[in-house]
Amino acid sequence: MKSGCQRYSQAADTYPLSSGAAQEAATSFGAAVSFSGEPFLAADVGGTHARIGLMAFRPGQPAPVVLAYHVYKCAEYAGLEAIVRVFCDEKATKAYRLVLACAGFLHEGSVVNSNLQWPIVPAALEKAAGLNDIQVLNDFEALAYGTAYLDASSVTPLHNPRRDEETATGSVVIVGPGTGLGVAVRLPGAQPKVLATEAGHIQLAARVGREQQVLAELTQDDTHVPYDHVLSGPGLLRLYGALCRIKQLPVVFHEPAAITDAACAGTNAVAVETLQLFCGWLGSFLGDLAMLYGATGGIYLAGGFLSRMTAFVEKSTFTSRFLDKGVMRPFLQTIPVHVVDHAQLGVIGAASWLMCRETEGKTA
Repeated sequence: MKSGCQRYSQAADTYPLSSGAAQEAATSFGAAVSFSGEPFLAADVGGTHARIGLMAFRPGQPAPVVLAYHVYKCAEYAGLEAIVRVFCDEKATKAYRLVLACAGFLHEGSVVNSNLQWPIVPAALEKAAGLNDIQVLNDFEALAYGTAYLDASSVTPLHNPRRDEETATGSVVIVGPGTGLGVAVRLPGAQPKVLATEAGHIQLAARVGREQQVLAELTQDDTHVPYDHVLSGPGLLRLYGALCRIKQLPVVFHEPAAITDAACAGTNAVAVETLQLFCGWLGSFLGDLAMLYGATGGIYLAGGFLSRMTAFVEKSTFTSRFLDKGVMRPFLQTIPVHVVDHAQLGVIGAASWLMCRETEGKTA
């Protein structure tokens, strides 16, 4: 593993917050303190990247303040403790608390997720990184908390119907095709409540025709195939490989980015069909989630590779498949769908979750 870090420009990897907290943070490094008296770490860790922020709370400030932030490639490190140490060394800081938003779920002291680069055992991480306290939540639960701070300039609409404010107060669903497929739901109410789900593991539903042909290529008879098997970066490769086998054509692309680039440029017919399949399945899946959770507050699609292909998605069958739910079409026509390149959203959401817990503790 490399000992250096993969750096991302803070200016290029941020988004505006409606509260103005990010702008204030840029000039207040080291000046803010949390409710517990010290800045703390918030991490958003998935199968590909680990995003870490040095955070603080301010009385009267509606959003956690980001004091410092970097993104690291997980594959370049032996474990999360190495990333935490590098971040703290670079920022010349020593934080003793970490709120960790992580793909998967905590079970018997370990994070369970096959997409992670290495095991995460909070007790061992606490000791190895010299921390006094680690709080763990699902990464999409954190993103759901973070969406409360987004404004219109932070998102790209895919389906943006006109509607009145009374119909916009329901549940908000956050979906993220990445290394896996994450889903969380922010419930309406005066106090933020978020439902972490494993909806990405719902059985994949294939329509008669090409989708069923592809499904037959992806699995054996009578076998469970989840949506994340196709609605993810690795899933895009599976779709492409299945189409190549069906068409008896050689495999040309070996990375999801290469498939999306060729599809968006229109330079490879199999890549175009692959991305069309992906968009159609994604639209159907989001329509199901909208009905399941009553998502009148809207749906946010989080993920870097989606934000790079929004023009293709807009021209694809995505919206027609999202709306194609029989008698439920009028309901789905009222639900907006947006893409957000989540950047700092996960660390801000994780810190917001911690802020809510501490506030509830003080008022209990």
